[in-house]
Amino acid sequence: MKKAFITGVTGQDGSYLAELLLSKGYEVHSILRRSSVFTSARIDHLMRHPHFFTYHGDLTDSSNLHTLLAKIQPHEVYNLGAQSHVAVSFEVPEYTAEVDAVGTIRLLNAIKDAKIRTRFYQASTSELYGGIPATAPQSEKTPFHPKSPYGAAKLYAYWATVNYREAYGLYACNGILFNHESPRRGETFVTKKITKAAARIKQGRQPDLTLGNLNAQRDWGYAKEYVEAMWLMLQQETPTDYVVATGKVFSVRQFVEMAFEEAGLQIEWRGSGADEIGVNKRTGEILVKIDPKYYRPAEVDFLCGDPSLISKNLGWSARTNLRQLVKIMVQYDLHHDSYGAEG
Repeated sequence: MKKAFITGVTGQDGSYLAELLLSKGYEVHSILRRSSVFTSARIDHLMRHPHFFTYHGDLTDSSNLHTLLAKIQPHEVYNLGAQSHVAVSFEVPEYTAEVDAVGTIRLLNAIKDAKIRTRFYQASTSELYGGIPATAPQSEKTPFHPKSPYGAAKLYAYWATVNYREAYGLYACNGILFNHESPRRGETFVTKKITKAAARIKQGRQPDLTLGNLNAQRDWGYAKEYVEAMWLMLQQETPTDYVVATGKVFSVRQFVEMAFEEAGLQIEWRGSGADEIGVNKRTGEILVKIDPKYYRPAEVDFLCGDPSLISKNLGWSARTNLRQLVKIMVQYDLHHDSYGAEG
């Protein structure tokens, strides 16, 4: 039985990846950060699975990582653990670097020092590109230009992964994942904030929705499909870094329109800039407001990935388009108060 070790298992991607690996007959080991409140809602349904194991651990504790990896001897390691909120990284830049950047080095060192024959996957991000002009989709050859402490920390982790591959011969690769969403998305992320608000407004449980930059353009895919790409990357003979994306871009404004439409509400935009509002086209009631406090200190206007390499080499491609994804998320939020195992 193959064994996998996952950091960040309680997150959106980690929970989907754990399900995928268990379905393929893996023994799955993972670390959970100690907390005074339960944070395992996404994986509670896995806790009684005979091949799913959890341990207390943290990417800031190298001795813990060394001990666990030496004990488990996993065939595959997936590093999904991170402070993953871009806006929050401006408020806690040191902590973001400690977990996202140095945490990756700790994990790579634990693998190297324990001489574990394993394959390592690093969760990289489209935020590496950040400030690249909006001229064309970004590929594996596009120069990086992060515009947040999160992007900068992830850039360090990206190059650390490449360095350990080249310097020590580790099977280590980066998945440069563009935005990927699901019903399990955390509620502070803009997509979940939008779909949950659309559902609650429809139900009369929330008056309106407040957002920041409506014109930011993103390449959005379905997280459940993106974890399949992670697994595929570690099944190849040679470790290779891949962009994982849909190749299609939409604005936050369009995402809002789709979400409210799925909830049975049609948005009409009025005004401009910080004074712009989205109103119910039928009643004129204000449904969406803008607040500059949600603007980033350095905005990323355009992120669109070019998935042609992973499509060519691994046969992976996104199957769910954005409208279908929005439907999945809104329908979930219409019937559930929080994220869980469904979706």
